[in-house]
Amino acid sequence: MSDSLSAIRLVAPDVKLGRNVKFYGFLNLYGCEIGDDVKIGTFVEIQKGARVGHRCKISSHTFICEGVTIEDEVFVGHGVTFTNDLFPRATAAHGGLQTEADWVCRPTLIRRGASIGSGVTLLCGITVGESAVIGAGSVVTRDVPAHAVVAGNPARFRKMIGPDLAFKNRE
Repeated sequence: MSDSLSAIRLVAPDVKLGRNVKFYGFLNLYGCEIGDDVKIGTFVEIQKGARVGHRCKISSHTFICEGVTIEDEVFVGHGVTFTNDLFPRATAAHGGLQTEADWVCRPTLIRRGASIGSGVTLLCGITVGESAVIGAGSVVTRDVPAHAVVAGNPARFRKMIGPDLAFKNRE
């Protein structure tokens, strides 16, 4: 990697990269695990403790924080934001800046084959079910069942899709 590329791609030595991972400039990965055959767009940050499964696509301008697990074959659209703290604060009770000891990381799980539209915000502590679809711009505040389509702010159930429809366009 040339000096100019290393200045715009920060992939820390503690990142576990699978085979055939493709990623582009302006990237920040540290302490995370990335599976095989994953594509990661520009301006993406994936924090320590986050895991991305095999054959996923993480689109540009996405933030995946500590506590997020993304299983295999998940699509994450542009500008998706995950959270990991239900009550974020800058300072602790004593008035100093918070440290890792001052908050609780709430895990989020995205099951196999789910699709998350562009501009979605996912609050922490939820599970998005297998092959579920989240409409663009949605704010997800609770669990999404497998094969459900949800959309809106807050995201609400719209319809169910069968397993045959979830992968219809794979050919």
